[in-house]
Amino acid sequence: MMRIRILCGIVAVTSMAVSGALTAQAPSATTQADSLVAAVSNTTPWEYGALIQGGVGLEERTDFGFFMVGGHLGKVLTPQLGSGALRGNLEYSVEVFPFWQSYTPKFQRISCGPINPVTSLAQCSAPYTVGGTFTGVSVTPIQVRWNFTHGKRFMPWIQAAGGVVWTNHKYPAVGDLNPDDPTQTGPAADTSVWNFTPQGGIGAHYFLKPRRSMDFSINAVHISSASLGDKNPGVNVSLQMSIGYTWWK
Repeated sequence: MMRIRILCGIVAVTSMAVSGALTAQAPSATTQADSLVAAVSNTTPWEYGALIQGGVGLEERTDFGFFMVGGHLGKVLTPQLGSGALRGNLEYSVEVFPFWQSYTPKFQRISCGPINPVTSLAQCSAPYTVGGTFTGVSVTPIQVRWNFTHGKRFMPWIQAAGGVVWTNHKYPAVGDLNPDDPTQTGPAADTSVWNFTPQGGIGAHYFLKPRRSMDFSINAVHISSASLGDKNPGVNVSLQMSIGYTWWK
């Protein structure tokens, strides 16, 4: 329930922030000097900050939950390009979550060895529990972002990114208590401790004062082992919401 309340709070705050960002009006020439966005968009600064992120699985993974804590490091690569509402700059960044958790259903599984040619039976283990909480580390080394710099305090952005996550157990758990189905037991039911995380999303910086901003985002994240394990059930789509604080240098 606590994770659900945290998630609902992040969703509400993020929605209000993004909505305000997308409706912000471009500052006039007389107010450009007062724009907190202009203070960072007229140069190519570094951006670094801390953030927390939470989310839920969608489609067949609605019983999956996520929570993570980490940091963000970015560098604006270009001056402002374009005009009007689409004016902006290009940024490259990296995100690292040294604390990453996924909460999944628990169920029982058995492991079966090769079928005995004499008895035509397989040697199987006693039932054991899999699933539950997975802990790991997530690194997103490729994050390309377009910042819309036409606002005064709000700077919305869109991004595409790709990363990898390591977990302390093979993620996610698969299989069931069915010794008659070899695809659901034994080594053939293993996944991988390594999964890839292609993703894309939207967000916004809200500048509280010069070179200081609160940050909000919504990302759609796909989790897949790319068949590194015997099976690749993955998480087809998860919705991840984050809130953070950024320093611009």
